[in-house]
Amino acid sequence: MMKLLSEIAESVEYGVTASASNEPVGPKFLRITDIQDGHVDWNTVPWCEGDMGKLNSAKLKPGDIVFARTGATTGKSFLIQDCPSEAVFASYLIRVRLGTTAEPAYVSHFFQSEDYWAQIRKGARGVAQPGVNATTLKSLEIPLPPLPEQKRIARILDAADALRARRRTALAELDALLQSTFLDMFGDPEGQEWVIATVEEAAQQEKGSIRTGPFGSQLLHSEFVDEGIRVLGIDNVVGNEFRKGEDRFITPGKYKQLKRYTVQPGDVLITIMGTCGRCAIVPDEFETAINTKHLCCITLDHQKCLPIYLHAYFLLHPMAQRYLERSAKGAIMSGLNMGIIKALPLPLPPLDLQRSFAAIVESVKRQKDRMNAHLTELDSLFASLQSRAFNGEL
Repeated sequence: MMKLLSEIAESVEYGVTASASNEPVGPKFLRITDIQDGHVDWNTVPWCEGDMGKLNSAKLKPGDIVFARTGATTGKSFLIQDCPSEAVFASYLIRVRLGTTAEPAYVSHFFQSEDYWAQIRKGARGVAQPGVNATTLKSLEIPLPPLPEQKRIARILDAADALRARRRTALAELDALLQSTFLDMFGDPEGQEWVIATVEEAAQQEKGSIRTGPFGSQLLHSEFVDEGIRVLGIDNVVGNEFRKGEDRFITPGKYKQLKRYTVQPGDVLITIMGTCGRCAIVPDEFETAINTKHLCCITLDHQKCLPIYLHAYFLLHPMAQRYLERSAKGAIMSGLNMGIIKALPLPLPPLDLQRSFAAIVESVKRQKDRMNAHLTELDSLFASLQSRAFNGEL
């Protein structure tokens, strides 16, 4: 049976406009930015400065579902399963409080489904600044079986979702293990009396061993073709690991003009425009390619520094982080450039120690690959269960 949300909701309310405070001056004040990856850490949520009498209409309780009204998270929802007493929600959220005929966990799962998003996209079509409002939510059509069936479906989807969450947690723990291992091995270079060089000194001592890509008229967007020599950009360094990214190519003839920008397997790539400060290593046996001006490409002297060590050092070591924050003047790495990268202080541990760390990284990578493959299977299973649940087939 299809029901409009307005038929099953006790209330659909906008949040309140108030000031957030880091001092405990009032109730906890939930904002869009406090909801990260489907989770709220109430310890980090600020307090709300305001008259509690005026905030009563925005009080939260378990079973409420809040929606992001605008911005990059528009339409995303979060089920309040527990919250501090007197907690309220901010103006860029909308709260749905359900009546007695609907199970919050079931309805919350519907708000993650493709059917929900199709209705949201349809409602936003032709709108200059897409958003979600109370009218849009109230008009949503929701498949609503009897309450016992809703609870059964919610239990199944909760269990499947919990499997995905555990796998994501395990992946995060592997990342934390790798970071801890790196700092245990390399965190005290001064105590080890290792040579403190610079990235420029650790690179091959040849012209162009540290380089950016072609600037200005050297390479125009109109010169990209459907196949040929690949051109690497920011999207190849997403998540601090090398990814295929978009297909951008130049002709072999154009490549001859830009051959000095060739990227080698094992080169370290650092983004210096856009999302500055990302870092990745070009895989072994990678096809011939050049990099754009958005990347700094480093060809290392492997008798001094291994790529996997520089990659981890750049991202994880306190010495590197302090230098980069100071050099970029704290502007989210907006000041990062090739000169700053060349001068980055770089302790040079013994190669055997670097190789030991590289072997650990490779072992962790194999485990992560297996876990990611399993997570992909779990995601497919969850999507299938979700589709069947809201089509009355589960």
